Amino acid sequence: MKNRRSFITGLKSTILQKKEKHFLNKYKPWGIILFSRNIKSIDQVKKLTDSIKSIFNDKNYPILIDQEGGRINRLNKLIDTSNFSGEFFGNLYKNDIKKFNIYYKIFIKQTSYLLNRIGVNINTVPVLDVRRKYSNQVIGNRSFNSNHKIVSKIGDFCIKEYHKNNIGCVVKHIPGHGLAKVDSHKSTPLVKDKLNKLNQIDFFPFKNKKSFFAMTAHIIYQDIDKIYTATHSKKIINLIRNKIRFKNLLITDDISMKGLKFSIKENTVKAFKAGCDIVLHCNGKCNEMITVAKNSPKVSEFVIKKTSQFYKILS
Repeated sequence: MKNRRSFITGLKSTILQKKEKHFLNKYKPWGIILFSRNIKSIDQVKKLTDSIKSIFNDKNYPILIDQEGGRINRLNKLIDTSNFSGEFFGNLYKNDIKKFNIYYKIFIKQTSYLLNRIGVNINTVPVLDVRRKYSNQVIGNRSFNSNHKIVSKIGDFCIKEYHKNNIGCVVKHIPGHGLAKVDSHKSTPLVKDKLNKLNQIDFFPFKNKKSFFAMTAHIIYQDIDKIYTATHSKKIINLIRNKIRFKNLLITDDISMKGLKFSIKENTVKAFKAGCDIVLHCNGKCNEMITVAKNSPKVSEFVIKKTSQFYKILS
């Protein structure tokens, strides 16, 4: 693991291309993330993940997916989860907690079974963003609820159940995306609320979470840092570490998103300088992947330690 670099990369298609094999062998990313474009059938994607793991000679090699349920369903060719949004489970929690416990446990168990079958070991859930009035629908019904305490409790349940089923979790989008009025895939959201209010509501669900990973928000929180998004802000990363008290691995959201205003190289360098542990790059474009790789350091002792802790839930 010591020779790996601190980035996660996407792949272009359903098979590992020759140039991608060369890339993985040369640059040794910490992990791989899969999307719908990489998935055609159970057998096909299992063959893909096996080929990735064989390159690193590591059956636990981190392979991620964004399989929330609802409209975020990367496994849409294998399973229909369109009815099972975060909002669905949040409403269930509010109205019938016993039914919630049964339904959500089954949902997580079935999702985990499928992920284990195809060789994926990290799901980028739960979404801990609090749903707010007048915010952009990029989160919308992906959020469990508008009540921050309910979001937090469901988040704890989600992490615990996925861990029981040998799947790691990535809480997102830390420290909170709920107030964003624009989509950070397209432009940079600016949140003007005061720190005290943010701390009470939006930051609350992320506090003391036991996930091994968290994903940063490409959002400017003006009361904390007027210039940089959370992903590039030393001030906000410091707040995440010391106030929210997230002590495990911080992964950026996709650095090719338009919410970050710099070049791919600068987005990578600035994320590490701010204190992120791992950079995420998703689009599978080889020239960008090489830029990210060349500007990502070898994994630190901290990353090695936390990855080893994550590996323990996989056995």
